[in-house]
Amino acid sequence: MKSNHSYLILAFLIIPILSGCAKGNTSLHPDFKISKQELTDVVRSLPDGIRNNILKKPQCFLEFMERILREDPAYTVLVDKSHSLTKTYIPKDLININDYGIPVTKKNLKLRSIVIPDLKAMEEAANLRGIKLTIGSSYRSYTYQNRLYSHYVKTEGREKADRESARPGHSQHQLGTTIDFYPIEDNFIETKQGTWLSENAWKYGFSLSYPPNAETITGYKYEPWHYRYVGRDVAYIIKRYFLGQQEIFLQFFNTHKKFFMERIIS
Repeated sequence: MKSNHSYLILAFLIIPILSGCAKGNTSLHPDFKISKQELTDVVRSLPDGIRNNILKKPQCFLEFMERILREDPAYTVLVDKSHSLTKTYIPKDLININDYGIPVTKKNLKLRSIVIPDLKAMEEAANLRGIKLTIGSSYRSYTYQNRLYSHYVKTEGREKADRESARPGHSQHQLGTTIDFYPIEDNFIETKQGTWLSENAWKYGFSLSYPPNAETITGYKYEPWHYRYVGRDVAYIIKRYFLGQQEIFLQFFNTHKKFFMERIIS
């Protein structure tokens, strides 16, 4: 009996050691087959601050990634200097913003219907703080954007136009989920509306597309009025993990979407 007891003690001592050795290969989240090393390799090319945020709380990161992978893909479509929409792309569920009592600067401004619930909730929350949010621009067709860009080129030259206006097909406004809040001016961040949005828009699924000091990343100058609706989960992950850099997240997500999809445990 004494001998068997010794073997049991030895077994209990060995099991934790073996478990510790295997820790690096265990999954980080119950819904994914992803090890710590695999995640580390995937995020290796990200800026230090973003990479560290992810690796500090990988389970929470993967929880939001799992949700995002199951959401409307329109939230994560990459539209930028290098990725475009077709000339014929028109969202099917465009509706008039006016019909929902949301302040606008002109009639017939449209957005996709998926934006309205959170936009309305955000507008009401701002109102409770005595702040009136007004929309100055929303959905733009390919044709409209072509005219707008051509106007900028004609009046300001191509180099400046490319910093301030998207070429046709490359505008987030064509998605029908992007808003320019009024007034559309460089000092918008200094207004009550601009300050409130910078602190609270992410809570309602809106992300600032062209943040300050990010022109080398986005290709556009700082636009404190330009917000894209990406849904609450995407907006959270951009703010919490990606330091507010929407472009970096969307590039990362679209590059590695297949990697994460293949490792979801269905």
